[in-house]
Amino acid sequence: MDSEQTLPIEHVVVLMMENNCFDRMLGSMATVHAGLDGVDLARPHSNPTAAPGVPDLVQRETTSRNIDRDPKHYLANSLAQFADGTNGGFVADFVRTHPNSTPEERQEIMGYFPRGFLPGLHTLAENFVVCDRWFSSLPGPTWINRLFAHSGTSRGHVNEPGGLFSSKLHMYGQRTLYDELSDAGVPWRIYYGDVPQTLVLSHQWHHLGNYRHYAHWQDDVAKGDLAGYTFIEPSYFGPHQNDQHPPHDIMRGDALIAEVYNTLRANPGLFEKTLLVVLYDEHGGFYDHVVPPATVPPDEHTEHFAFDLLGFRVPAIFVSPMLDPGVVSSEFDHTSLLKMASRIWPGVKPLGRRAEQANDPIASMTWRTTPRRDLPEAGVAPDIQEARPVAMLEGFKASLFGFSHHIESEIQHAGHKGGLMQRAHEALGDGLSQAKLATDRLAVFIDERQKTSGVLGTIERGFGAVAKTLGLGGRD
Repeated sequence: MDSEQTLPIEHVVVLMMENNCFDRMLGSMATVHAGLDGVDLARPHSNPTAAPGVPDLVQRETTSRNIDRDPKHYLANSLAQFADGTNGGFVADFVRTHPNSTPEERQEIMGYFPRGFLPGLHTLAENFVVCDRWFSSLPGPTWINRLFAHSGTSRGHVNEPGGLFSSKLHMYGQRTLYDELSDAGVPWRIYYGDVPQTLVLSHQWHHLGNYRHYAHWQDDVAKGDLAGYTFIEPSYFGPHQNDQHPPHDIMRGDALIAEVYNTLRANPGLFEKTLLVVLYDEHGGFYDHVVPPATVPPDEHTEHFAFDLLGFRVPAIFVSPMLDPGVVSSEFDHTSLLKMASRIWPGVKPLGRRAEQANDPIASMTWRTTPRRDLPEAGVAPDIQEARPVAMLEGFKASLFGFSHHIESEIQHAGHKGGLMQRAHEALGDGLSQAKLATDRLAVFIDERQKTSGVLGTIERGFGAVAKTLGLGGRD
């Protein structure tokens, strides 16, 4: 982008999905965009199986929408998959963590979806800009990578706090992108499906009025009510799960992608001033052939990991009527979101050393002078499966449940808190029961805090107006 060119964007919407690598989701787009570094159909990559006499597994098309055994992707797993810079340890790590897995499940680690199989994501990939060197910020799990997207650091943490009943509570007090936006006067909003992980960032508790349930998305956009910066958190668990995390139907999340885009598309006047970024937090243990590059640590918190290596590639698509289809191969990671925000809104500063030196995606795009009128509607699979029952929440989702227990302790209304405490036995139920309890805890907490902040805000504004009338100054 020419430094003298005026950026035609007033709104940014970021939809961050879960646990899928670039090759798996967008590797087939090499047949669409010349130069895109995807799956080479003539020379597909392979991984050893770590089993004597068993041939290597080669990248292969898959149309499987579920995988029952979750490929592990903690720091130790990711480094094993990295295999000293060869990306040769994916299948072996899956076999180590799931020794009873079937040959079909092991092949799934090397699978990629054929062109057009994902009607929502692939419509956007074919018609807008694909970034084929967007890496997760850490070779590790969801929880930590999302912290980088919001604040440029995890303050040295490499894993989520723990299970359903863990006594650990990770609250992160670092400055966030949303602090920067607030101080710069840029309106922002977070839409969430059930329990927004952003609330583990303690500064967010001062901005609960900026949180809105995703159920309002379509009506808000139809009315033109769109903040300067919007972040969308999918539903992470329960009957409405749509984050694309195994073992559920991947089409559930694909439908969310289509809905977010189609809703913007239905308001052309708003959409032509909007940039939609669809990306994934981390690779989910699935094979990608591009070796992660070296990077700089965000800060001095390097006790558990040097933070000098990016994670694996993840899908990233930039969607706007002001962009033509294409591919950008500059190197990005999630801190590039912070750098991009600082470019769009000059009062916003990138946070930490990593974000400061990150490439700005905006600068890598070629922007049109007039909006496109040929934007296709994104399709939705006609046979989306219900969310699968799970015996109990695990990993990231178990940590969210544990966080919801802390949220319950912060509820002030004795009756509401007591009602939730009486349901404590649901924590011993299946994953659906646990998800419902966590979601209800969050709903009561948000409702209480938003009502309280609304009343206090009205009182404060009233006192301010009176003070000005009396010549006592007051705050602007």
